[in-house]
Amino acid sequence: MENNQNWAGNYKYSALELHVPESVGQVQELVARSSRIKVLGTRHSFNGIADSTGSLLSLQKLNRVIVLDQTNNKVTVEAGIRYGELCQYLHSNGYALHNLASLPHITIAGACATATHGSGNRNGNLATAVHSMEVIKADGETVAFSREQESGVIDGAIVGLGGLGVVTKITLDVIPTFQMSQYVYDNLSLLQLKDHFEEIFSSAYSVSLFTDWKKASFNQVWLKQKITAQASAQLGPEFFGATRASTNRHPIPGHGSENCSEQLGIAGPWYERMPHFRMDFTPSAGNELQSEYFVPRQDAYHALCALDQIREHISPLLLVSEVRTIAEDNLWMSPCYKQDSVAFHFTWKADWDAVQLVLPIIEKVLEPFHVRPHWAKLFTMPSAKLQSLYEKLPDFQGLLRQFDPKGKFSNAFLEEYIMKKNIT
Repeated sequence: MENNQNWAGNYKYSALELHVPESVGQVQELVARSSRIKVLGTRHSFNGIADSTGSLLSLQKLNRVIVLDQTNNKVTVEAGIRYGELCQYLHSNGYALHNLASLPHITIAGACATATHGSGNRNGNLATAVHSMEVIKADGETVAFSREQESGVIDGAIVGLGGLGVVTKITLDVIPTFQMSQYVYDNLSLLQLKDHFEEIFSSAYSVSLFTDWKKASFNQVWLKQKITAQASAQLGPEFFGATRASTNRHPIPGHGSENCSEQLGIAGPWYERMPHFRMDFTPSAGNELQSEYFVPRQDAYHALCALDQIREHISPLLLVSEVRTIAEDNLWMSPCYKQDSVAFHFTWKADWDAVQLVLPIIEKVLEPFHVRPHWAKLFTMPSAKLQSLYEKLPDFQGLLRQFDPKGKFSNAFLEEYIMKKNIT
């Protein structure tokens, strides 16, 4: 298979062939005749969650908007469409999504399947916008999941980790379009979060804190403010002791800001402000590794203090770390299942030998907070521990056995972390 690496270049896929079908019918035919097959999105996973020992399938040519339902405020799209592409269409028709990730380059299906998220105390992850979806099962036939079905199985299917089949169509809830402005503040002390955590993370529609963990503070605070009649004024020169930046910033120290979304309070469409990076530019640093961990929001400050205690292990390998909040959801395999959460994201230098020695240290200090890793990023947590964190895992295992009894969509990752029978 040509170009057999992921986006960051740290993972090589083991599949020998990559198919790029042009129709749902071709997808059905490929699935029906394959013994092992997986969907490969924009290759933004950092582990083997999307790999297969058989074939890989790209939906990049199935990227159309199918219908915009203006009566019920929903949009139906093919699963290969990327957020950046859909967002421009929605905005031009007067609509928006409730949340976006920091990168607009990723596919909607891939982001939802792994519970990828944006930021906001009241904003659920991207998958919470899913109203219905169509999936091609192992036999090549299509099954539909919908919130209108009484079974509630869709809560298990949405964050499906690629294990149920090939998602070909997704219907998302949409909201009226809106304008946003973005401000960046420099140097927020970690101590400010002790008594002001909720105030800080409730101060804007979306809030991100960035640190290089060289000291007990955050280099930057990014506030993405929804412009309304009540919230359209320029933010003040200080924010809990942090100082408003007078020039554009990149989250990673030393990087130019030309790749980043507009700052300095300049108003613009929601889809040009919620992501940190512009659609047409290289996202983040490019040559990097990523990890991310979720803990309950009420434990956020104590968890941050625990990380501060090991910053001498973290900072030498780090490009930048980001802290965000995500609202709870009811999606079985979401790290935010039934808990308001805070996410600690780590963008690492491309040195896996060193990073894999630091991750167990991070996981150990965060273990008292029942930490859950992002499914598509790098972690070292044993499968028995990971499985114990998901109360709906037995139901999800049953769902996989029901729709993929022979493991056509399975792989080493799913067999280890989802289907493995650990003795307790």
